[in-house]
Amino acid sequence: MNTPFAGQLAAFATSQIQPSVLARQMARLSALDWLACGCAGTAEPVSRILRDQALSEAGAPQATLFGGTQVPARMAALANGTISHALDYDDTHFAHIGHPSVAVFSAAFALGELQGNSLQQVIEAALFGMELSIRVGLWLGRSHYQKGYHQTATAGAFGATVAAGRLLGLNTDQMEMALGLCATRAAGLKAQFGTMGKPYNAGLAATAGVEVAQLIKAGFEANPGAMEGTLGFGATHHGEGNLEAALQDLGQVWLFETISHKFHACCHGLHAALEASRSLDLAAPEIASLTVRTHPRWMTVCNQPVPDTGLGAKFSYRTVLALQALGKDTARLDSYSDALCRDPRLVALRDQIHVQADDSLAETAAHVTLVRRDGKRLEASHDLQAPVGYEAREARLLAKAAALLGPSRSAALWSVLQGAGSAADVTRFF
Repeated sequence: MNTPFAGQLAAFATSQIQPSVLARQMARLSALDWLACGCAGTAEPVSRILRDQALSEAGAPQATLFGGTQVPARMAALANGTISHALDYDDTHFAHIGHPSVAVFSAAFALGELQGNSLQQVIEAALFGMELSIRVGLWLGRSHYQKGYHQTATAGAFGATVAAGRLLGLNTDQMEMALGLCATRAAGLKAQFGTMGKPYNAGLAATAGVEVAQLIKAGFEANPGAMEGTLGFGATHHGEGNLEAALQDLGQVWLFETISHKFHACCHGLHAALEASRSLDLAAPEIASLTVRTHPRWMTVCNQPVPDTGLGAKFSYRTVLALQALGKDTARLDSYSDALCRDPRLVALRDQIHVQADDSLAETAAHVTLVRRDGKRLEASHDLQAPVGYEAREARLLAKAAALLGPSRSAALWSVLQGAGSAADVTRFF
């Protein structure tokens, strides 16, 4: 039984289509980035809570947690999805404003380790899943996101389902049914932004993917058309039903090629402003006022005016720009702390920074206007969609991984990811 949308997604998800060379390269880079973020995020409070919960429940030793120790695959996906998003330093795709890797890789590596899959199989399954999550995000459209749903969790759950289902060998009808069952599990709200609930959303998506794929493989029956229709996921979750955008060139053009990686340890919505202001060489003593213009969609995502926690600071234009102007490295994890949010110098400077919505700007762009104390006015713009060559991107991600994991560990991990080993060869780095 094929539905207009889910059936085509299922056919793609179970196909033998060969991804483009660039898509494969970007998937391996994103795997490195996800692993570095996950390993570095194990000390976060939310990570300790999820790890403690997983360890307290014990269970079959199927898949490895970030920080070590094996637990059931579903729990590993939940914990690792949360842990790898705890730093909010993982990749983003702006076609649907979501973080593809945290949900999909967490599901894929949990099942891949359980089943003894090769590294190539895991990364390919994850690539299909991440591509599909982007396509589902396009189908849902911006209204879904603006109503308050977190695409990383909602679209991401469908991507995690595809990665898990592909590794389990689901046929097309089973995959369609898995997507239908996922429609009743996918969940996550933007209301959690700035709290532990945001990374937990990614864990929810990862564990949902593993769970529904395993259930369908075991013979569970669900409505394969539950993504669509009057009572389906799209209609009940304020989706736009953008079928043409979601299915355009599916299997021929890989949207994952345009994944965007983070080089500042905060919400990706802040990065264009940080890159623009970086080109102005901000220095706090010279600033009379600083005005940021950004797309209106970011005003409800990362415009917390006066956060008092390091986590909240990662969602605040005024705070991150003040940090940058004070000479703090916004790529460093320790630049975001509760103490810095209370620093009198930062509090005073933050009041000189103003954020304005500008719907003439692309969602990936920002414009910064600096008025210096000497009266000089400087302006700069940046768009995150500006092309970055593969070699330059690889160099920046290797530097980021080295900063998070240490040079020797990151180099060893990158070597394994480029090889032909197994999923377990990677999870031993956890």
